[in-house]
Amino acid sequence: MIHESAYVENAEIGEGTKIWHFAHIRKGAKIGKNCNIGKGVYIDTNVKIGDSCKIQNFVCVYQGVEIGNNVFIGPHVCFTNDIYPRAFIWNEERLSRTIIKDGVSIGANTTIIAGVTIGKYAMVGAGSVVTKNVSDYGLVFGNPACLKGFVCECGAKLSKSKRENNKVILNCSQCGKDIIIDCRVYEEVKR
Repeated sequence: MIHESAYVENAEIGEGTKIWHFAHIRKGAKIGKNCNIGKGVYIDTNVKIGDSCKIQNFVCVYQGVEIGNNVFIGPHVCFTNDIYPRAFIWNEERLSRTIIKDGVSIGANTTIIAGVTIGKYAMVGAGSVVTKNVSDYGLVFGNPACLKGFVCECGAKLSKSKRENNKVILNCSQCGKDIIIDCRVYEEVKR
């Protein structure tokens, strides 16, 4: 379903995807199946979005961004694509690639600085400014966003279960799943 006020250029839209009021999808964009693209969303040329993503109202996704499957992006999130922007210089070679892996959740009003990778099932707190890569299952928030802990695929916070060699095993009290994290990544947590 594409709302009559949405402007969709020559883009590839997957089956079951809904595009709401005043969204603008540029040519060459690829949006997977069963996505929900909210009101006023802007998706730039050649952006790739996986299946079953929820992109809330007024999100801006610029060229160079690749979004995996089952990703939640809260209202007013902005992805940048040029670390040194100038109004009088346009060169696609200056654009940085940003990768959002499967299962990520990004809170409202977050800014993602160009060139980062956000690991699978990571969670970014609302209002954050992400300036560097986020590890798989990482829980980050703040300006700049810092690693504060880890979350499970179900979204619950993980707690340390035990340490084995160079790995830390984290456990989810909600679903019982164990997640293995490299010790070096675990030690980056700001307490």
